[in-house]
Amino acid sequence: MPNERLFTRDTPPRHIAIEGPIGVGKSTLAKRLAESLNYTPVFEQAEENPFLEQFYSKQANSALATQLFFLFQRVQQLDSLGDGDLFSGGYVADYLFAKDPLFASITLDSNELALYRKVYEQLAPNPPPVDLVIYLQAPVKVLRERVIQRGVRFERHISGDYLEALNEAYSEFFLRYDSSPLVIVNAAEIDFAHNEQHYQQLLEYLLDIRGGRHYFNPTFF
Repeated sequence: MPNERLFTRDTPPRHIAIEGPIGVGKSTLAKRLAESLNYTPVFEQAEENPFLEQFYSKQANSALATQLFFLFQRVQQLDSLGDGDLFSGGYVADYLFAKDPLFASITLDSNELALYRKVYEQLAPNPPPVDLVIYLQAPVKVLRERVIQRGVRFERHISGDYLEALNEAYSEFFLRYDSSPLVIVNAAEIDFAHNEQHYQQLLEYLLDIRGGRHYFNPTFF
């Protein structure tokens, strides 16, 4: 378990990763936190994956290609970021690199997963340590509504079963996660993009926690 550390406005966490299933609000929160803390935002570039649309419509036919593209993309992004001054400053990422095998485990069959693991071991990714992980949770109904609101054409193929599998996989992953301080956020009723009260309440909470596991449930009036 990481050592306890108190984060404040004067000493905020420098390396923050936000996780959760598609549609839960990771990128929105990452952008806002980066602006508030004057950090560099680091975004997953899902739109660059040429296999993703086919994956959402015909998952079994392109799962391995989709997963390997994301793996190479994330490793390359880490390498390019490490060449600069990002890790000496602060950043907020809308993904946690350690979750990559999580997606592989729920989308690939046994032979594909074995191949993926061999590639992963050969690449030997070494992401920088994370000071704080924020895990956003929401039920499938909320995720589907938010995905539809985003209006990305090929995301309309995402099934409820896939979202349910993602939710279950994330819950299992973070049940055992203890590599960094963790804040689990009930994001179902929170609007980070348009409601300033919602966002400020979470920001204040994040800047006044100790290491370990925490649960944020908003108390709006």
